[in-house]
Amino acid sequence: MTRREAFCRHWIVVWGPAQDVASDRVMATVLDAEKPDFVVYLGDLVTANNVPIPNATLYWDMAISHSRRRGIPWSTVFGNHDDMPFEWPPEWFSTAGIPPVHCPPAASMPTSECSFRGTPRIDLMTAEMNRDGADGLSRSSVGPQELWPGISNYVLRVLSHEKQPDPALLMYFLDSGGGSYPEVISSAQVRWFCYQSQSLNPDGRIPEIIFWHIPSTAYVKVAPKAKTEITKPCVGSLNEEDVAPQVAEWGMMDALAKRSSVKAIFVGHNHGLDWCCPYEKLWLCFARHTGHGGYGDWPRGARIVEIAEKPFSVRSWIRMENGSTHSHITLS
Repeated sequence: MTRREAFCRHWIVVWGPAQDVASDRVMATVLDAEKPDFVVYLGDLVTANNVPIPNATLYWDMAISHSRRRGIPWSTVFGNHDDMPFEWPPEWFSTAGIPPVHCPPAASMPTSECSFRGTPRIDLMTAEMNRDGADGLSRSSVGPQELWPGISNYVLRVLSHEKQPDPALLMYFLDSGGGSYPEVISSAQVRWFCYQSQSLNPDGRIPEIIFWHIPSTAYVKVAPKAKTEITKPCVGSLNEEDVAPQVAEWGMMDALAKRSSVKAIFVGHNHGLDWCCPYEKLWLCFARHTGHGGYGDWPRGARIVEIAEKPFSVRSWIRMENGSTHSHITLS
């Protein structure tokens, strides 16, 4: 069994329709070239701080639509921009004034339906699951209530091709915060992961890979010096900024490093980084910035991960918008 997955960092923005079109082009190029079995959206699907409407689920839906149209299942985790409060542009308070705002007809005042309150994580995830969950293509989940305000905390089992219904791989998804609450993985999430991993994989026989949006402080420890060439043992092509990590570390990296079954962690957040570096006995990897929203004008692409069951292996590379590939690496 060989499975191929595309990990996308995609921004849909209201202030740049041309950027949205460009983002769509990247997604189409990558998915048509790689034909993955599964897609992971690694957060920041929408730039909520630039969306002046009370419900951003439409833009969220646009971001995942390419996978839906191609019949490819997917999962999502939240980034720091997905439910960030609206940022009022200073020029709205100049002589030109606030531009026309498209509010529902029933809204008589901007303070009601057009409150610019943003769309909470739970609403975004619930809308996705209502449309594409159950028998649909979404494999995302609203995590345990005790982990709120974090939402995208869940586990997916990839079934063995050789020994069904045994899992050949466990994929853990974690909400790393940001936006409506601090950028952090909580100690409660650490306890949840330890319980889940011990229940599902007590002897560590099943390989595990991890996904969240904002890099942990461990990424800072292994990072190549910004704006220098990436050299072995790290592999990548883009190293244009410092790692912007979570605000605190509450034990998640210690828990992961103790498990030999954990092979790699994949994050997004930093647009100017796409490297993988070893840490303890696992790999810390960035995806490649996919969407044309957000900062930076570096060429867009996506990280591809190919997982083979027998013998088990994890291979990865970057597929670019122009169709080229680079930064091939074996992570197992």
